[in-house]
Amino acid sequence: MSKKSRTTPASNQRSHGLDRRSFLKIGPVVGVSAIVAPHLAVSSLAQTPSPSPLPSPSPSPTPLRVTKEMLQQTEKLIGIELTDAQEAMALQNASANLDRYEALRKIDVPLDTEPATLFHPALPGKKFNSKASKFKFSHVDLPAFDRIEELAFASVPQLAALIRARKVSPVELTKMYLGRLKKYGPKLNCVVTLTEDLALAQASEAEREIKAGKYRGPLHGIPWGAKDLFATKGIKTTWGAEPYRDQVIDYDATVVERLRDAGAVLVAKLSMGALAQGGRWFAGMTRNPWQVDEDKTGSSGSSAGPAAATAAGLVGFSIGTETLGSIISPSSRCGVVGLRPTYGRISRYGAMGLSWTMDKVGPICRSVEDCAATLNAAYGPDGRDLTVGDVPFNWQPDRPLAEMRIGYLKTEFDQQTDAERKTVYQQSLDALKAAGANLQPIELPKFPVGALRIILVAEAATAFDDITRSGAINQLSGQEPSDWPNTFRSSRFIPAVEYIRAQRARRLLMQQMDELMSHWDVFVSPAPGSVSLLITNLTGHPAVCVPCGFPKGLPQSIMFTGGLYDEGAPLRVALAFEKATKWHTMHPKMDWT
Repeated sequence: MSKKSRTTPASNQRSHGLDRRSFLKIGPVVGVSAIVAPHLAVSSLAQTPSPSPLPSPSPSPTPLRVTKEMLQQTEKLIGIELTDAQEAMALQNASANLDRYEALRKIDVPLDTEPATLFHPALPGKKFNSKASKFKFSHVDLPAFDRIEELAFASVPQLAALIRARKVSPVELTKMYLGRLKKYGPKLNCVVTLTEDLALAQASEAEREIKAGKYRGPLHGIPWGAKDLFATKGIKTTWGAEPYRDQVIDYDATVVERLRDAGAVLVAKLSMGALAQGGRWFAGMTRNPWQVDEDKTGSSGSSAGPAAATAAGLVGFSIGTETLGSIISPSSRCGVVGLRPTYGRISRYGAMGLSWTMDKVGPICRSVEDCAATLNAAYGPDGRDLTVGDVPFNWQPDRPLAEMRIGYLKTEFDQQTDAERKTVYQQSLDALKAAGANLQPIELPKFPVGALRIILVAEAATAFDDITRSGAINQLSGQEPSDWPNTFRSSRFIPAVEYIRAQRARRLLMQQMDELMSHWDVFVSPAPGSVSLLITNLTGHPAVCVPCGFPKGLPQSIMFTGGLYDEGAPLRVALAFEKATKWHTMHPKMDWT
């Protein structure tokens, strides 16, 4: 996982006088763990008991800090009911466990510390294609232009071809995007830090290398923007949140390193919702370039800055993250292409941890092949994030759709209530069929997936437990019931047993999705409102969304989901859709400055 700065808001390390109210904050864990006697001999806890177990010594008395009334209130919360005798026995252990909790809270656990358990999306024994293909673009039409500004909305393949042919200078391109970031960024509220000096140095180096014949690949010399949760050495990484607005981390995240090695030029750290929730950060709401005067919902999703900046032509491409929709949702709302790769596809090292078993890193771009090129440069093991799988990325832009098994969530398309949206989706399905897709209706597993949301909130509350207890979380501007501060505080009431049960239930969901995807290469759904978004964020399957129309003048997207470690399949179907339609060629009018 990421190795973040150890400079954090001071944790509350005061000794805790315990009344009923403060006990209930830790009660769920106390109430359950108290039943396991902490003084039992090791042999008595083993699954296979010793043939001749020795009697356990009687526990020495511990002053009771937990009362019977506290225990009874906690029982109601955690779903068990103890007898009087059981409560009397449990009180001793509950008090002893409270001492342990307080000792744990005094341990300095840096923010980069991941739990000593790892999540992998692949089921045991699952095999994946180990044959790598050489990356290549499909046919690229070079855009005609008189001024460099006319390339602001060009795709990565177009920019790459112009740079390689030396028809465009990386320095000129970088200066153009820096100028647009300065001009349009303030209105969109999407730029946290402009990395101008670094960008010009990287662009100059790219220009020298290309002139010398050292071409690094399709991202060489192309300016990009990073969501402001990726560590950038010597440059602020604020996580969009007041407690971290001056945080500087002393190294680069893996994805920053990988893109630098590919020759890409970092021009800006882009806004994100505070601690990766929504579009509001400490400077306000990030705005959508299609609806720039709307301040209520903005760009939607925590990767709001990357989506807004990419849609507005302020960067060549950007990198965001998703835990539960933060790539797909803002990409859909801003009318760009968002790729959420397989969980563990791109290293999370140097990225702010929110949910260690759900966080994913992925590109936000203006075309499908932009996403393919960015993934190709960034994926693969780095020896730091141990969840990253060693599976090649295969990109076959010419693969015939007629040979692919493509399903679609017919019920979700049929149940669209807005007539204009429904028409747009029907036209999209028709375009896919005309492009050669043989669409077959499918259904997702019937699973109470909403119950598994406690995995995300429990992990998020753990990640930011120190600032929750110290009170620094109260500095966040968002303090409504749905905002992180309330979620972090209330998630302390989730018992450890329930969290682990949810993870076990998650394995059942993974098995059901594995069975479903064994019959399909890709399935198609609306975006971002599909129930598949929650399911596949839990199971780790990749998805890509592409604009498919503009009902009421605002972007609407369609989503393609593929098998684990097979981003090439949904990207291929998305590319066919993109080439069969015009929506990716439409960009917001930049006349609101």
